[in-house]
Amino acid sequence: MIRWGHFGEAKGVDPAPVVRNTGITVRDFLGGMSAQICQSQVDPLEAMMPNHEMSQASFPEMYERWLAGPLFRPWAEMILEEVALSSGDRVLDIACGTGIVARVARERLGDAGYVVGIDISSDMLAVARAVAPGIDWRQGNASALPLHDGEQFDVVVCQQGLQFFPDKPAAATQMRRALAKGGRLAVATWRSDDETPFFRELRRVAERHLGAIKDPRYSFGDAVPIEALLRDAGFHEVRVTTISRTIRFQDGAPFLRLNTMAFVGMSAVGREMGDQERKRVVEAIVSESAPALHPYADGAGLAFELSTNLATAEG
Repeated sequence: MIRWGHFGEAKGVDPAPVVRNTGITVRDFLGGMSAQICQSQVDPLEAMMPNHEMSQASFPEMYERWLAGPLFRPWAEMILEEVALSSGDRVLDIACGTGIVARVARERLGDAGYVVGIDISSDMLAVARAVAPGIDWRQGNASALPLHDGEQFDVVVCQQGLQFFPDKPAAATQMRRALAKGGRLAVATWRSDDETPFFRELRRVAERHLGAIKDPRYSFGDAVPIEALLRDAGFHEVRVTTISRTIRFQDGAPFLRLNTMAFVGMSAVGREMGDQERKRVVEAIVSESAPALHPYADGAGLAFELSTNLATAEG
């Protein structure tokens, strides 16, 4: 996954200004911006969404509507092909967000398998339950997975969540705990945005207004530490490959607006802005980013290359 990846503590609506635990939610995508705007006197969606339709949606609803299908489903399909699902498999999706990987797994397994999705955000899970009530959705921390005694899975996946976990060794250890002997693991993390011209150009436009941006979405892009992390956790047959594919959005405007909000929210300058200043800067970056989109026009939409690390291993 902003997972690319995503509000409170572990229960109810999340009012907390900082995500202290692991998991990937709209706050992660917005780079902390939601923490600031949740305390604002101005409705952040009214101030920043590109149109009326988006302004009526919650952050998890926006994530599901505008990002889950075009951005995350292609990778979900790829991950599940890599682990070669078979009838009867038990599948665990860690940092599931609104549940795109879990849903694709359920589509492929039908009633012949069992799928669990875990995320720290109750808001993201509310959307996941509404979309796919037949899946076992659980709220929990990636470094202390909410598993039943002795519960293990044939397949464990984590799509675009690992880079956000503050305690990666603990999360990897929990993945190993959850995976049955001989089971299959797949973990995906975006490569550095320096390797993706489209995102690199958008970041450079934003940095003209915000200064240097350290984007956590692409913070675990080197394959070597991923491989070492999984080996140290006790996984076998660890292999990390780089995979690139073309991502297509039918409408590039919502994507550009959400990505700009992420840049503002994850920057030190943006976190200090008041509502009106933030709105002005978002509009300025969106406007100045338009020329960077031209080379990636795909009819009325947008198409660009994106690369991820895909780590696979066995239990």
